[in-house]
Amino acid sequence: MPNSVRKTFDHAHWQSRLDDLRAEHRVPGATLAVLVNGEIHELASGILHRGTGVEVTIDSIFQLGSIAKVYTAALVLGLAEEGRLDLDAPVVEVLPEFATVDPEATKTITARQLLSHTGGLTCDFVEDTGRGDDCLAKYVEAVRGVTLDCPPGTAASYSSVGYAVLGRIVEVLTGLTWDDALRERLITPLGLTETMTLPEEALRFRVAMGHLGQDPEPTAAWDLLPRNAGPYGRVLATAGDVVRFARTLLDGTPVLSAETVTAMRRREVEVPDKWTLGSDGWGLGLSIHDWNGVSGFGHNGSSIGQRSYLRVVPDAGLAFALLTNHGTTDRLYTELSRELLGELAGVQVPADFAPPPSPPLMDVAPFAGTYRREGVIITVTETEGKLHFVYEFADGLKGIAPAIETELVPVSETVFAGMNPMFGDDWMPVLFTKLPDGTDCCYTSMRVAPRIA
Repeated sequence: MPNSVRKTFDHAHWQSRLDDLRAEHRVPGATLAVLVNGEIHELASGILHRGTGVEVTIDSIFQLGSIAKVYTAALVLGLAEEGRLDLDAPVVEVLPEFATVDPEATKTITARQLLSHTGGLTCDFVEDTGRGDDCLAKYVEAVRGVTLDCPPGTAASYSSVGYAVLGRIVEVLTGLTWDDALRERLITPLGLTETMTLPEEALRFRVAMGHLGQDPEPTAAWDLLPRNAGPYGRVLATAGDVVRFARTLLDGTPVLSAETVTAMRRREVEVPDKWTLGSDGWGLGLSIHDWNGVSGFGHNGSSIGQRSYLRVVPDAGLAFALLTNHGTTDRLYTELSRELLGELAGVQVPADFAPPPSPPLMDVAPFAGTYRREGVIITVTETEGKLHFVYEFADGLKGIAPAIETELVPVSETVFAGMNPMFGDDWMPVLFTKLPDGTDCCYTSMRVAPRIA
């Protein structure tokens, strides 16, 4: 295990690697920031918008997507550190208006469970409650009728809804909007001059446009999320500012204690899907990684046509953020991060997820059925010993993207691999699991979908 990083950061080398990999994988633009030996190095490559040809610079703003959850987690942990929030008390003690479709579950869900994605709340519920300062309060009211993915405390199911609720807790305890609380409690104290939450705040900066497709074209809209998505999906920043924030997660200063950031990085729950994020557990707002004995943490994020990645190796004092303006950049990230982690932290990253050359022979018929969670319907059919997988968006997400259809190839007794054209020609994991009560589930993108037929 590395104790410290002493290697000099070769700016020219990493600039060349970023340029080459970005071009190879047809990503219009990217920025990279690396904290090593106590110094932050910032790099930029490509263009912000293929329609305008404006170049990416290190002060260019990208959408962080779900990396916003780490910022919200830091706000919540700060309030707990101050004694203003008990992470293990029911949420309803702070938010009496919080409710789910299951009254008994409502009484037990805690902030700790929401932080570690074990509260049972679903992920893909989108409800535009306006641009007013009451948008999160209205969203929490709308959540009352949304079905749970699973009973609280029974499984890890990735939840954006849970982070919206956490954002509302921040508002109630601080008397500020989530946006203002983030600004007053994190952004300003940390000197993050290139971090913001609202689209109009980004207008004074060079801003990345998302792109989609094999021959990348700018997306029709810059952003699809309503304001209430802030706590789980909208922080806008440069790669350098992301790493400046991540440095706080190493020692806590100046906004959190060392004990608090240690608690954030402590594994709260194991996850069956060890490939989507390359991690095998959740901490409090962080994905927890074990790279062959070397511990780390981080998070990924995505918005329409943009992808972001954050990884930190505490024992090496290494952190890096990669921000891109294409929706299918996992191959760029995988290759670049494998080199960065290997050369600067001595980390050996496991091989990419893929089925074995000779898949196991097994009876796959028991996995056939229809699986359902908010926003998604999954249909699995069996024909001549093979599984066909269809992933369709429903409810408020209906029509947002085409259905995903693929044949599933066995990896093990419960793990399968399928192709996901939405994120390039890479293999995606599809797992079949059971909840403690025996309910069959299909586990995709770290989300639980119970079988309904």
